[in-house]
Amino acid sequence: MNNQLQPKSHRIAILAEGSFGILASKTATVLVRYLPDNVVAVIDSAKAGRDVSEVIEIGAGIPVVRDLAEAMQFQPTMLAIGIAPPGGELPSAWRAVLREAIAGGLHVMSGLHRFLSEDAELAELAAKHDVVLWDARKPPAHLPVATCKAAEVKSTVILTVGSDCRVGKMLSGIEVTNAAKARGVRAEFCPTGQNGIMVWGWGIAIDAVVSDFTAGAAEQIVLAGTRAHDVLLVEGQGSLVHPGYSGVTLSLLHGSLPDAMIFCHQPSRDTVARYTVPLPSLLQMIAQYEMMAAPIKPAKVIGLALNCFDLSESEALAAIAAAEAETGLPATDVVRFGADKLVDAILKVHPAKSAEENEHARNKTMSHSPER
Repeated sequence: MNNQLQPKSHRIAILAEGSFGILASKTATVLVRYLPDNVVAVIDSAKAGRDVSEVIEIGAGIPVVRDLAEAMQFQPTMLAIGIAPPGGELPSAWRAVLREAIAGGLHVMSGLHRFLSEDAELAELAAKHDVVLWDARKPPAHLPVATCKAAEVKSTVILTVGSDCRVGKMLSGIEVTNAAKARGVRAEFCPTGQNGIMVWGWGIAIDAVVSDFTAGAAEQIVLAGTRAHDVLLVEGQGSLVHPGYSGVTLSLLHGSLPDAMIFCHQPSRDTVARYTVPLPSLLQMIAQYEMMAAPIKPAKVIGLALNCFDLSESEALAAIAAAEAETGLPATDVVRFGADKLVDAILKVHPAKSAEENEHARNKTMSHSPER
């Protein structure tokens, strides 16, 4: 699994030059949300002098600074690239900042598709200064084709799926995992994207895997997560109705073979982001996921995680009530109102799976008993 560095053991400066904001720098926002004690500064000259919380409403006390030299005053040990642009290319103007960071002894954490460790100039400089270039998106070698082994794990596997990209599949997975842990459940988040890997410290970025092996990578994530955990929250990617990313969505569904799914959606969205593709109704999208899962391993959507960041509290509560009325399923905004509804739904699935496994084990023992 991709775990060259453990971000939780570093002091992190985030590079988000000209891009710092809730949507424009998703990686930066995720790191601030989940590693606030590790982030020491965000670099963006356009917003320098402000507090991070003034820009993205979280991260109080973390400064936005003008450049790397100013960030170095806060004694970082790592520079994180804070954006994940379409195509995953490194902005050309940022190369000079990376060279400066490496020369200053900072490890570099990147979620770009263009791997820094394979950049001859940067790799040579990193070797000279004994620092690590960690490409969180770089998949491990020799991944297998899926073999349906995920269907055999004892853990209850929950996959977050959704209506579109950037509707909260990673965030919901982490929030539900943390809420389950708080209630004494041995739960684990299983990252499948670069941002989740940066926060959680392990995983495989599915969208960087050769297509024949994406389901196999999802399977490997489940097999790794089940070793010491009873409930696994597998991070979903893309959407079945997304023209660009539906392939990775289906690979995750068929590779992880979930026992159940949590459906993530932004109520204010009615088309796929950056496309004119209209979103079907919630019931139609839920039915699509359940239909695609059924031939290999049936799984139901058991709850909805709604991303209401752009709605007022009253609008969010109304959207949640409408979703529950339409689908008959529990719904919540996990950031605003907590994830307990979804944990409750998972715990209804978990003992049911345990009972089913016990029955299967008894039947298997009887079928192999010697005849009397």
